[in-house]
Amino acid sequence: MLFDTHCHLNDPEIYPHIDEVIQAAQKTGVKKFLVVGYDKESSLLAIKIAHDYECCYAAIGFHPTEIFDITDEDYNEVMSHYSDEKVVAIGEIGLDYHWIKDPIQRELQKEYFIKQIEFANEHKLPISIHNRDSNEDCVNILKEHRPLYGAIMHCYSGSVEMMKELTKWDNFYISLGGPVTFTNAKTPKAVAEEVPLERLVIETDSPYLTPHPYRGMKNEPKYICLVSEEIANLRGMSRKHLESVIFDNSCRVFGIKNEEEN
Repeated sequence: MLFDTHCHLNDPEIYPHIDEVIQAAQKTGVKKFLVVGYDKESSLLAIKIAHDYECCYAAIGFHPTEIFDITDEDYNEVMSHYSDEKVVAIGEIGLDYHWIKDPIQRELQKEYFIKQIEFANEHKLPISIHNRDSNEDCVNILKEHRPLYGAIMHCYSGSVEMMKELTKWDNFYISLGGPVTFTNAKTPKAVAEEVPLERLVIETDSPYLTPHPYRGMKNEPKYICLVSEEIANLRGMSRKHLESVIFDNSCRVFGIKNEEEN
């Protein structure tokens, strides 16, 4: 019973084979998928996928590396779909200082991050946050512009201390993916052990960040079971119980009915 809370079935490497990818994932226990947009085309395709497949939902928004050429018309067209019944989040949004070094462009990233947080708050939606090499600015923005209806720190790569600060906030979740399975991933493993279980969700970020032992290959949602298995082992708990709790967490943050509840 798994929920891939961040995957890119709208990616050009996956979409042409989407039927096979979804079926393969369902065979490993994946019940639901959040297909995450990162620009205009991918956000609109995420919505289409969500309507084509009952098990899929969409997040719409603009990734921090994709904001530099968008027009107001592009932004407004994407965000006009916020009320679609299959759109359950704004994302992925945030900051990326790994690829973006120019201070002026980083300031523009901050502006769009805040703009999209405020849009999510206005329309009572959670957000999916991209944060790469930008911990201080990201956390400061989140403090000043608190997500009011839930947030997931997608593919969390920060410290245990930062995780503890974030999970003090209402309805704020930490998402772990393939890196927690990497042999030398000391910090993600420490986070997996210490994050409050009621604030944990998991993801693949497919086609990226493939779990061990398939690292280096194209990732797919079917591999999310390797993430839950690793976390269950690290926490010394049954995988069944872990997956039940984090499935419920995932449904809660996105406002989706959990059909598995009795």
